[in-house]
Amino acid sequence: MKRISLTQYLVEQQRDRGQIPPPLRLLIETVARACKHIAISVNKGALGEVLGSADTENVQGEVQKKLDIIANEVLIEANEWGGHLAAMASEEMDGIYLVPNRYPQGEYLLLFDPLDGSSNIDVNVSIGTIFSVLKKPDGDRGVEEGDFLQPGTQQVAAGYCIYGPQTTLVLTVGDGVAMFTLDREQGSFVLTEENIRIPEDTKEFAINMSNMRHWDEPVKRYIDECLQGKEGPRGKDFNMRWIASMVADVHRILTRGGIFMYPWDKREPDKPGKLRLMYEANPMAFLVEQAGGLATNGRQRILDLNPTKLHERVSVVLGSKNEVQRVTDLHLAETNATPS
Repeated sequence: MKRISLTQYLVEQQRDRGQIPPPLRLLIETVARACKHIAISVNKGALGEVLGSADTENVQGEVQKKLDIIANEVLIEANEWGGHLAAMASEEMDGIYLVPNRYPQGEYLLLFDPLDGSSNIDVNVSIGTIFSVLKKPDGDRGVEEGDFLQPGTQQVAAGYCIYGPQTTLVLTVGDGVAMFTLDREQGSFVLTEENIRIPEDTKEFAINMSNMRHWDEPVKRYIDECLQGKEGPRGKDFNMRWIASMVADVHRILTRGGIFMYPWDKREPDKPGKLRLMYEANPMAFLVEQAGGLATNGRQRILDLNPTKLHERVSVVLGSKNEVQRVTDLHLAETNATPS
């Protein structure tokens, strides 16, 4: 079997299918190289003195790990000079990062969560990088924060790189989902699966059960139905999986199906959810939909949401189509039953 590199795959997407223009291809390749660099730091762990807290907080008030900061710097330094980007935004930075004037200005905007699943860094569990690419609005004016506030349907590419037993890059450019595995000897990502499809039905759910007492009723009802197993209304036994790393949980769903939920809860009722719309929910929703799954906030399609701020949070339900639809229907039924 002929081995197809990431570069060859992207060139064919550009040349044969007309799916992506050359600057976008080069941008994706640059992000992939940055991920290889991050993978090296992750793999070294304690030997590279990268474990532990950096004793700083990000814009969300979360304590940053040393690797959070390293990964953020790697992505910025790799992407700022290539001429493909106008600006970047990161979960770890307060505002947007404009490409310095000394470098050529491109037509794309890059958003990323440099290291998703930071709580797992020190215990050697899979973590990853999530990224999303948008087109800069037309015009010669400079980039503003508002230019990033586009619905997820406007994404031209999205993906993640998971740093686990293998380093795997998962990518969509709007023409299905492809998976690439890093060949460490050759130093290149090699296509290992394409046209990934998520099974429409599943017997696995992923949610943090310790928060059950804080959930809204539709989520409680759905999980209760799952826990009743064969004797309950679902007529089948479910398994629970929870890695506390969105990248790892979504990767499992893309590989064998399942449903992932990080719902709104009563502890912070004014926040619509925990995960970030721009850096996590939108790119993952794009990937999941391209693989035949669904992604909603419990009531609406995530990709249709109009963001109002850079670090906006959102409730997330994504994965196997029929299960996500069931959770969404339960939420909508509650909404319709509530007197106005």
